[in-house]
Amino acid sequence: MLFEKLNWRYATKKMDPSKPVPQEKVDNILEAVRLAPTSSGLQPFEVIVIKNKEIKEKIRAIAWDQSQVTDCSHLVVFAAWDNYTEERINMMFDLVNEERGFTNEGWEAYRQKLLAGYPPRDPEENFEHAARQAYIGLGLALTAAAFEGVDSTPMEGFDPAMLDEILNLKERHLRSVAIMPLGYRDSDNDWLVNLKKVRRPKESFISEID
Repeated sequence: MLFEKLNWRYATKKMDPSKPVPQEKVDNILEAVRLAPTSSGLQPFEVIVIKNKEIKEKIRAIAWDQSQVTDCSHLVVFAAWDNYTEERINMMFDLVNEERGFTNEGWEAYRQKLLAGYPPRDPEENFEHAARQAYIGLGLALTAAAFEGVDSTPMEGFDPAMLDEILNLKERHLRSVAIMPLGYRDSDNDWLVNLKKVRRPKESFISEID
């Protein structure tokens, strides 16, 4: 079932703007992102979901005029923390303690390890690390969308600085790293829809060390 869905999905180039994605399906896709694993469980990124037509048009203008941005039902933006701060690290560790209802000596020692290692690092290094965690969420989102029978396209073809400005992300100490339109394929006008999915053969892609 999973492989069938993954073979069905492709980076949709043309979406049908007349077909909205049911909110339940969108919620399921977003929940998969929320449940994605991240380094130290910090979840150092946020997700912005855009349905507003005017905002999508502004984003299309700084995204190589790609039609999926405006034709999609929902445009999902993945925005990573611009830095690891003591406040952010403590927020997540405190949340874990609150949800689990107890503190753990090893867990608290690990908190101190991260506090000693992350905030003093160069902010750009921290952002790049956070961005890699956001891509884990993106991968889960693409998989969940396929499972829900919803088309999606992972996209880096946009001006991050301009997108950050459009969405006021700097004020939230976030930086955009990827966007993902959700919608339904326009099969009559998408040149890619009927082409064979091509991936490198397993023999040249996977190696095993016994």
